Amino acid sequence: MNRIDFIKKSSIAGAGGLFLPSLSGYSKTKSLNDISPNSQINIGAIGINGMGWANTLAALKIPGVNLVAICDVDQNVISKRLNEKEVITIKDKIRVYSDYRELLEQKDIDAVYIGTPDHWHALMMIHASEAGKDIYIEKPVGNSIVECQTMTATQKYHGNIVQAGQWQRSHKHFQDAVSFVHSGQLGPIRTVKVWCYQGWMKPQPVVANSAPPKGVDYASWLGPAPTLPFNSSRFHFHFRWFWDYAGGLMTDWGVHLLDYALLGMKASLPKTIVGLGGKYAYPDLSQETPDTLTTLYEFDGFNLVWDSAMGIDNGSYGRNHGIAFIGNNGTLVLDRNGWEVIEERRSKVNVLKPLQKKSDNGHANHQLNFMNAIRENKPELLTCNIQDAAHVAKVAQMGNISYKANQKLIWEGSKDRFTDSKINKKHLSKEYHNGYKLPSIG
Repeated sequence: MNRIDFIKKSSIAGAGGLFLPSLSGYSKTKSLNDISPNSQINIGAIGINGMGWANTLAALKIPGVNLVAICDVDQNVISKRLNEKEVITIKDKIRVYSDYRELLEQKDIDAVYIGTPDHWHALMMIHASEAGKDIYIEKPVGNSIVECQTMTATQKYHGNIVQAGQWQRSHKHFQDAVSFVHSGQLGPIRTVKVWCYQGWMKPQPVVANSAPPKGVDYASWLGPAPTLPFNSSRFHFHFRWFWDYAGGLMTDWGVHLLDYALLGMKASLPKTIVGLGGKYAYPDLSQETPDTLTTLYEFDGFNLVWDSAMGIDNGSYGRNHGIAFIGNNGTLVLDRNGWEVIEERRSKVNVLKPLQKKSDNGHANHQLNFMNAIRENKPELLTCNIQDAAHVAKVAQMGNISYKANQKLIWEGSKDRFTDSKINKKHLSKEYHNGYKLPSIG
């Protein structure tokens, strides 16, 4: 049943609901005083230290969205957030939790925002679905291929609205660039290059284990991950560089950038994968994931190359990140600042296009898209549903698995697994610890 009884006029640009609904209408023009009680959306936020909080604040700018609960295992983070200017006037109305399962029991919550480390995403999304909540979940949606498969099965079973935090799907210039690729003007595309050079993302120094900071429920932070002593080089933002919790730049930025590479090529899953790299630049720092990684994906008719590096910004085409669709007539280069087409020197077709700069706020658009889908109770309106997000997360996981296994892998699409049974047994899923289990769905 649709618990919110109004319809906002909306249109989708692009097939299958992949692209941005019209932003004109109810959510952009109505004031808070005009919103009926049945149109209010109450949200709860789980994991509020980084993007989880940025997403929450962006949602609160939409009329009729109310923050009624927050949850974090770090009481220091909770105290900090409750005293920020955006919520300090309403903090007495916000219920506070350290256990997300208790937040999910709060009946007046319509939707939850999940912004925890990656190794918690699957369990929290599944439990929130079971509790009847709609969900905005940070990327990458799953920390293993099996988690991705289970999460899509969960949404299909419960039928709730699940938006993933790949907000570039709600950025107009990204959509425009893909439309240009689909127009065929670039000619046959034989290679797509995706790169991510992040100078500000540098591994932490190796430090000794220590007691967790006061106010941190470290056991709950670990959750299904192996029990290890607390170490500050693994905590908060830096969880990204350790296999127990995440997958390095490949899954952190890769799901944003590989996503548009796949959309541009209308591609499914690769046939073969080869990942090569290592701790080349910072061998003595604390990370486990590679600081340098090159991965080659073979698809029917083209190759996709992933290239990432930590600690430096000098990427291809003078950009620290981007996607390049290399065609016979020209190359389209796309990043968060805009897109352009560089004409092939021998091209007989005029495809030269100067830089088309970004013109909107994709992150804000993405939150509005989520709320509109909830208000209409139409998952098909989402610009990045769980199925789309799981698709690209699986591709990113494949690259990491090839790197860790140090071998070329062949994907058996009809069976949704690799052809190598030893690789499947070791790498398709993550072992859960501390009494946690990944639920079976259905």
